[in-house]
Amino acid sequence: MPSVLGLLEQRELAARRRVDALREEADRIQAELSVAELEWKEWAVARSRVGEVLDPVDETGQDHAPAVPTSTKAEAARPKSQVPVWREGLAWSVLSVLSVDYQRIVQALADRHRLRQGPLTCQELAVLFGLDAVPAKVEVLRSKAKRLVARGWLAERQPGRFTLADVVASRPSGGS
Repeated sequence: MPSVLGLLEQRELAARRRVDALREEADRIQAELSVAELEWKEWAVARSRVGEVLDPVDETGQDHAPAVPTSTKAEAARPKSQVPVWREGLAWSVLSVLSVDYQRIVQALADRHRLRQGPLTCQELAVLFGLDAVPAKVEVLRSKAKRLVARGWLAERQPGRFTLADVVASRPSGGS
């Protein structure tokens, strides 16, 4: 007969896996939304520009185009950056473009690997980064670490304990 604690742990693990899966799906949907918003804004700018070109000019040479503020491509929403899938020759510096945390996580685990120390938990990463180990900060790091696992940068051989993926660990520091 299974123990009550064992049953509770199984349920907790299943719930955590569902939360992780939903977070990944939410990230994917957010990225799609950002791309769609960018496209929509570009079409709105295009329509506005065509309207300015086609608007008649009176005899004085003054343009009667309505003063509609238009956003430039630089001002338009950028799609949410995605963590790239690790591949041979990809430098760790690509992660800093997304968020400094991604590169810091990989660098911290690379240092642990180099010193032949074991995996780190997200609480330990938070403390290492000088953050308060409060649930909100730890969960942000956990989400990023899980994303790095899904993209092949990290490994999670034990639940909640992260190390460099073997292929990343075999590369020199910083990738190529």
